[in-house]
Amino acid sequence: MRKRTGKTKALPLWILHLLMLLATVLVATSFTVGKAIAPGLDPAALTLVRFVLAALLFLPYIRRRHGIRLPSLGALCRYSFISGALVAFFWLMFLALRFTSALNTSVIFTLVPGISGIYSAVLLRERLGKYRLTALLLAMVGALLVIFHGDIRLMFSLQLGRGDLIFFYGCLFMAAYTPLVKLLHRGESMAVMTFWILVTGSIWLVILSGNRLLSINWVAVAPLVWAGILYLAVFCTIITFFITQLATLSLGPTRVMAYSYLYPPLVLIIDRLLGHNLPPLRTIIGVALILPAMLIVQHGAGNR
Repeated sequence: MRKRTGKTKALPLWILHLLMLLATVLVATSFTVGKAIAPGLDPAALTLVRFVLAALLFLPYIRRRHGIRLPSLGALCRYSFISGALVAFFWLMFLALRFTSALNTSVIFTLVPGISGIYSAVLLRERLGKYRLTALLLAMVGALLVIFHGDIRLMFSLQLGRGDLIFFYGCLFMAAYTPLVKLLHRGESMAVMTFWILVTGSIWLVILSGNRLLSINWVAVAPLVWAGILYLAVFCTIITFFITQLATLSLGPTRVMAYSYLYPPLVLIIDRLLGHNLPPLRTIIGVALILPAMLIVQHGAGNR
């Protein structure tokens, strides 16, 4: 059977935006799911299982459509560079969720587009522009209101919680993801690129976990944790990786990362549907300030 190779065909922009909206909803659920399962397993081991499971589930599709051929050393280095940023982010995310809330992490994540814009300016020669700077300012103010519960004294003293600070460090790595995809893509299928990012990411995580993997009582891991990992592997890893990489090539890193501004309101909705109480009004105001940032960046990117 003839293998299908070559560049991915471009999709209409409205379909790409619709796919990104789907990916955004899925990622928003990952904050809540991650919060639920984070205490049940070591962060590096949890992320490793997620990556390995996603790669194994993706393997039959890749084998049938493209064949399994070991990439060149240069390609492996490219995939390893991208996966290194993702591994650092997910490991720090699960670690942070032991100490902070899903809403806080989703809000802090809204700083990623601004940081990503700085990376893109350096790596891809993209201009930040007034639209992105305006969106970044709104996101920063909204994030500060949520993180510090609207308390001006805490805000000016910058008394970040442990989990919030850990997650911020993770966001510094995640911000590099979309610029690196666009910088390091060499025309291969997005599915192939996603698969090898998962494989090289798993190798990074084995190195990161070290001897801790041998000391884990895998039988004692709760079924809820396994179910959460399976959900994250299928819906929040395979599907969202593929959509994000596909959309990045046509929409650009700026527009793709702008969708992360929708995470806080979506997390609020998800938490409410799960029966959780709404946060204080000042926190909701902070979330509301972040929401327009997405439209501002999309409009600005479309008018260049």
